[in-house]
Amino acid sequence: MLANFSNFLWGIPLIVLIIGTGLYLTIRVGFLQIRLLPVALRLVFSKNHSKDAEGDISQFQALTTALAATVGTGNIVGVATAVILGGPGAILWMWFAAVLGMATKYAEAILAVKYRVKDSNGQMAGGPMYYLERGLKQKWLAVLFAIFGVIASFGIGNGTQANSVAGVIKNTFNIEPWITGIVLTIAVGLVIVGGIKSIGTVTSFFVPIMAVFYMAAGLIVILMNLSDVPAAFGIIFKEAFTGTAIGGGAIGAAIRYGVARGIFSNEAGLGSAPIAAAAARTDYPGRQALISMTQVFLDTILICSVTGLTIVMSGVYTDTSLVANQLTVAAFDFYLGSWGPYVVAIGLIFFASSTIMGWAYYGEKCLQYLFKSSTAIIIYRVVFSMFVFVGATISLDLIWTFSDVANGLMAIPNLIGLIGLSGVIVAETKIIRDVLKEEKLSLRT
Repeated sequence: MLANFSNFLWGIPLIVLIIGTGLYLTIRVGFLQIRLLPVALRLVFSKNHSKDAEGDISQFQALTTALAATVGTGNIVGVATAVILGGPGAILWMWFAAVLGMATKYAEAILAVKYRVKDSNGQMAGGPMYYLERGLKQKWLAVLFAIFGVIASFGIGNGTQANSVAGVIKNTFNIEPWITGIVLTIAVGLVIVGGIKSIGTVTSFFVPIMAVFYMAAGLIVILMNLSDVPAAFGIIFKEAFTGTAIGGGAIGAAIRYGVARGIFSNEAGLGSAPIAAAAARTDYPGRQALISMTQVFLDTILICSVTGLTIVMSGVYTDTSLVANQLTVAAFDFYLGSWGPYVVAIGLIFFASSTIMGWAYYGEKCLQYLFKSSTAIIIYRVVFSMFVFVGATISLDLIWTFSDVANGLMAIPNLIGLIGLSGVIVAETKIIRDVLKEEKLSLRT
């Protein structure tokens, strides 16, 4: 029954709501995610204009914390699943969802910073809970979001990721899951006990390394086989509008699974990433929003594309006997030989482990909103760390389904908030545009 509800929730209604919201926001902000993407990417790596502003972590650390939570199994397993169920054409629709998702992520971050508050410890607290209550004036929606956020943190953000790490380590290095569970539990506990500052410090070091490692392996494959790239793009564009999905066989399957897997990968619209954005030291909500929207570009347009192109170029997607993670391994194995499985294994270990750390912060902030108690946070950190071991050592089919439902239910109040507060988003967008123009003029003079 839960599986049926999950399939319904993540079917056409929610996909239409997420994509529709992304399109609506894209129009409201004047296709800002395309026109200002170069500016946003420069802001990520340029001098921090907001180092003296309020906040707990730097803008870059806020971005890497959000990236840590989103760059996970979806970038390796999720893309392969989209190709299996929707055919190669699903990759094009994944890109389409990402372009619209950048506008959604931008809007989420603006509202997160705009309506954030200082908690009793002097730290920033923000996210959908706060802009639903303080901006939209609908506390009941804020409470619902926080409840679903806590639940999802133990599922998609913890147990399922730990299970993926334990599984790949067992298959690749023949290390028993209970050993992986113990090591991972200790590592996660040591990081999250320090809160967002500790998580931000680790992710700002960890995320660029893991992303560059996987991207480098994929680019080596692509550059060494450039002659296969045009044909791969041709297949992707052709199948996107004709549809020969292995698991479906229709264009509808390509659209559905491409969009759904893209959303799962970058979490645009779910309301998770703005919780990290709210902790950033920033002078204007729009500045952090521009930085935050690059998360979708880096996650889906770059990292997911490496996986997708490698799968299509190799042609292994035609082998119907392969399941998701096997498909990605087979693609890298096709080009890199015996090194292929290790590339996928190491990438999956890094990606899934970082997701656990990022989601620990999301769940903690949702719990803090509900109970406003430091004792509750300490208990949460201990239980969350211990659940890593549980996730690494048991079968998680039910938890996967339950977590999918929790994630979907998180998205609904968040999207309502984005649409209802779109006027605030437009107003803050005008402010940051004027600020960027002034800064550009001052640099010239």
